Amino acid sequence: MAEIRVNPTRMEMKRYQTRYQTARRGHKLLKDKRDELMRRFLDVVRENKQLRERVEASLAQVYGGFTVASAVSSPQMLQEALICPKKEGELHVDYRNLMSVNVPKFELKVRADNSEFCNYGMAFTSGELDAALLSLNGILEDLIRLAELEKTAQLLAEEIERTRRRVNALEHILMPQYLEVIRTIRMRLEENERGNTTRLMKVKDMMLKAQLRSPEDDDEDEELPEIT
Repeated sequence: MAEIRVNPTRMEMKRYQTRYQTARRGHKLLKDKRDELMRRFLDVVRENKQLRERVEASLAQVYGGFTVASAVSSPQMLQEALICPKKEGELHVDYRNLMSVNVPKFELKVRADNSEFCNYGMAFTSGELDAALLSLNGILEDLIRLAELEKTAQLLAEEIERTRRRVNALEHILMPQYLEVIRTIRMRLEENERGNTTRLMKVKDMMLKAQLRSPEDDDEDEELPEIT
């Protein structure tokens, strides 16, 4: 820890005491913010875990349907059936403030005239392809919500790490430095006060000795003959 060099004056001590009190209040606020961020982060992680398990199970079913469909149909037929999308929509991205963190909020708006999930004829395609596309259409909103939760968890984790570093810097570096400076200045001031007190006591003793000397002693010193 680097040493801070200051003038040992009462004004400097008062200034560093004010800094220390400000650092203490900031440390408490940052700790409260870190705890609340952790609580929000854990809520997002739990929801993300449940949604991911559901989406992965649905995607496994979808992939299985596509595998069966590709086995019973020719690749050219599948490509012709899936070349043009049937459902179209717009994805709107908004932001909301969550504990001073701007997290995204996704909203999908599907056109009303594109409510069907397929854009091909039923004569030359298999039922497995229809079932796979229907399952994929059902998890579209879950996929968008999962992306929103993933990004929110990432942003919250970064903010928690930044807040944790600030809390540790205040607790283990800045606040101990201020306390050490205040202690050093106080010791210097007390040492100066003791030195001043000692000098005043010596001056007082000299004055008392001067007052206790009798006038006769002074006259005798003056009448002593000079020795030749």
